[in-house]
Amino acid sequence: MVRIGVFIFPTTLESSDLDIATKVMGPSVDEDSPASPKDGEWPEVEKAEKLARGAALKWASGVFCYPKKLEGLGQYHIREKQRNISIQSRIKSTVQSYLEGVSMGLEWLHSATADVQQVEKELGSVQQALASRADIFHSLQQLQEAAERHAQLGSVVHMLPQLFSVHQLLSQAFDFLEGWHLLDAHAVLMTLESLRDEVLSQLHIHKLLNSLHLASVESYFGGLLDLNESLAKHLWHVVAHGTRLVSEDPTLFVSALRIIEREERADAALLEKAHPLGYLPPGRPKCWRQRFFEVVQNTVVASLFQDIPSNFQSQQFLRHLASMQNSILTELSIVKDHMVQCCPPHYDILTAFASMYHHGLASHLCHILTRDLDKQEIFALLHWVIHVYPSSEMMAHPSLLPEVDVSVFGRLLPLDTVEYLEETYLGKVEASITEWMQKILEMEFEEWLSEKEPDSDYQGCLQTSLPVMVMKMLDENIRAVSLISDSLQQKVHKMTLGRLEPFLSSLYEKLVEFGKGHQKATTTPKCYTSYVLATLNNCLALRTSIAVLDRNKTSSLEPTVLPPSLSVALEKVQKKAVKLLLEALLAELQPLFTQLPSHQWLTDESQLMSSICEVIDKHTKEFGRTQTSVSVSEHLVVNQYVGALLQKRMVCRNAEERNQMARRMVQDASWLKEFFSTLGLEENKQTLKVIVDLQELINLKDSSMLSLEVLGFMAKYPDVSDDHISILLDLRGDITKEIRHNVLEMVAQNLQVLHENYKPVFSNILVTSPEPPFCLGKTKCA
Repeated sequence: MVRIGVFIFPTTLESSDLDIATKVMGPSVDEDSPASPKDGEWPEVEKAEKLARGAALKWASGVFCYPKKLEGLGQYHIREKQRNISIQSRIKSTVQSYLEGVSMGLEWLHSATADVQQVEKELGSVQQALASRADIFHSLQQLQEAAERHAQLGSVVHMLPQLFSVHQLLSQAFDFLEGWHLLDAHAVLMTLESLRDEVLSQLHIHKLLNSLHLASVESYFGGLLDLNESLAKHLWHVVAHGTRLVSEDPTLFVSALRIIEREERADAALLEKAHPLGYLPPGRPKCWRQRFFEVVQNTVVASLFQDIPSNFQSQQFLRHLASMQNSILTELSIVKDHMVQCCPPHYDILTAFASMYHHGLASHLCHILTRDLDKQEIFALLHWVIHVYPSSEMMAHPSLLPEVDVSVFGRLLPLDTVEYLEETYLGKVEASITEWMQKILEMEFEEWLSEKEPDSDYQGCLQTSLPVMVMKMLDENIRAVSLISDSLQQKVHKMTLGRLEPFLSSLYEKLVEFGKGHQKATTTPKCYTSYVLATLNNCLALRTSIAVLDRNKTSSLEPTVLPPSLSVALEKVQKKAVKLLLEALLAELQPLFTQLPSHQWLTDESQLMSSICEVIDKHTKEFGRTQTSVSVSEHLVVNQYVGALLQKRMVCRNAEERNQMARRMVQDASWLKEFFSTLGLEENKQTLKVIVDLQELINLKDSSMLSLEVLGFMAKYPDVSDDHISILLDLRGDITKEIRHNVLEMVAQNLQVLHENYKPVFSNILVTSPEPPFCLGKTKCA
């Protein structure tokens, strides 16, 4: 307290004022107190005093440094003196109150000590009294047992009226059930169960619950079990028909739910009570809420997911899927619109029903998959599972959103099952396409053998129904699976292209068979050429249709390139058809070219070429309908013309005949050139110039220049051989052995190399090799 008093002195006092303050406080606290320390024992006080004096002097020197300030010195002195007196009085009153409180506390401690001693003394007396009277308590044991028996008998007397009314209550409860008064019947049931449980509980508490007593109680309350079972049957009947009841009259359904919830609360209370006692009444817990959902699920499965007949057809299967779709949507709508208002919120009844339908449907579909489904049924099932089920037509219907979210229930069919179904569908479609293609091919071959001309398209091209039927079937299958998934569409597209290759191979075999049959026939079939042309056009149509099929599958902006193997198969059939056409053309041209060269041909101005042009015109008109060039026909005519000249049917006897042959060859070349030009073949693409070049070799006047002419001819036609040159020399009829030897030696020394863009002329003309000059005959050659 002294130190506090020192620190609260103001720093504005003068030294005289500090002395007065010290004198005022000194006698009252420090000097007169026997407990105060001596001088030097508290250095902190001395230090604080010095600091206070220094601070006061500093303040005073700052304030009174000017003479005019000294006029208020007296006022400062009086004010600070009054302030110090006030501070001292407050310190004294604080110390006084503290001392009074300490004194009062000491008095209370002395009083409490005396009370404790007195209580300790009294407890000792009581303990001695109890110890001396211990034998008296043993005589109270009989009184305690009598009291317990009295309590038991009192409980029995209290419950006797209720026990006597058990059978009456049971009869009344059954009457309530017959009238479907479920709440009244359940109230009686709970009363009887409470009475029975109370009896058993008392027996358990008093450790009298043995098998004999338990059997007696159960025998007396025997009808209670039947009542419980009968009520449960009524409840589950109501629950099973819940969706119908809530839309007509929900009273009975709500009563059933109230009973179930009461039993749930009773289960919870008895389980909590049984924890400390270790006893639970028989038949508890009933778990009727769990049973409620089990009954609902069994009802859902039994009503919607019934087994379909083993011999069901595809249309029946489609109707079955549509029926399930309508039924599930209708039932869920009823649950949302009516049953949700009848059930407690924690039931989440709409989600529960949606989950039951989802898992029940998944099990039902798995059962269906155990059957051997055809491709239409697999397609319908995949489309229904992937697109219809999660769409706005069913589980995502606007009337069910947002409460029903089918995505939380998982996939209706596992991913591996969907993949298995897709592979199975792909295999069945492939088998169906293969079978259908075979039938189309058989129909096509039968049409070839008929006498009816094939039809023409809008451009006049001969075609059969083969490309339309094949591509329509493929396109329908590809477009159909686009309703399921893009991946399956790509698989089907790849499979269909793969099936086209063996189909084209079979078509090629049929075409070969058709050509052989035509060669063996004694008379030319009327429609042979037409159907070969139609087959060629069919290949072109197939190529175009496959390209369109690819664009439909991907994007019209992407270039379409046929698979190499498929392109090769198409080209193989096309080449065979072209070959058969050329063979047919050649069959009509060969009898005409047998007249070439001959003396009649030299004198006939136009009859032979006119006949040849008529045959060519007939064939090239039909061949032109294939949208291809007539250059193949022109090349064939040139080969036949040159080949006929090289058959050595005629040898010129003099210069006049050589000149006549040359003129005739020029006329024929000009005739054919004009004819093919009218057919649309440009002159620079024609090979008729070889006839003109040949006539120059035949009509050469100076035979000594023949070597140079032949060398120039070889430069133009590098595929000409020495056999061809030898026969040409024989055709002139005026070549000596020396000139022949020189020419053939020059040919052997100047073999030509075929350039890249050269169209062969002589390579396809086979001639008989001339006999060696030293041979006398074929059978006498040395």
